[in-house]
Amino acid sequence: MATDALKMRNIGISAHIDSGKTTLTERILYYCNKIHAIHEVKGKDGIGATMDFMDLERERGITIVSAATNVEWDRHSINIIDTPGHVDFTIEVERALRVLDGAILVLCAVGGVQSQSITVDRQLRRYEVPCIAFINKCDRTGANPLRVKGELCSKLGHHAVLMQLPSAWKKNSKD
Repeated sequence: MATDALKMRNIGISAHIDSGKTTLTERILYYCNKIHAIHEVKGKDGIGATMDFMDLERERGITIVSAATNVEWDRHSINIIDTPGHVDFTIEVERALRVLDGAILVLCAVGGVQSQSITVDRQLRRYEVPCIAFINKCDRTGANPLRVKGELCSKLGHHAVLMQLPSAWKKNSKD
């Protein structure tokens, strides 16, 4: 496909450590047919996630340096930049934010808005990067996407609207 600049986007995936950024990226790659198998972030399967290419990243199960890849979706070229979530690697997030057209702020449905979530949100605002929030790990014990939505509003000052809820939450929710 010839690259049309009007159909190209740079999208960053940012969040607190262990929110599922790399796992989300792995799923995007899979469903865009960029990879043909989904691998575990911590490398339990002996392979590890596609975006964690350094041995130390696979060993520790964390992203240390930002990694970029490209997918095509609906005749658009999307450059995905998976950024680290650990506070020690915040400068990597700063470097990535300068080239982004948009970002996905990943939040854990159990942990909610955490310290590095607040830092990343502050960085996104500083660089005026538009973002959407993605609440991950809704299948975990203690998950509460409604609480996380409330934290997006109260802790980050967002005007959050839930676009989709897991079916189990639709049955139990009064909102």
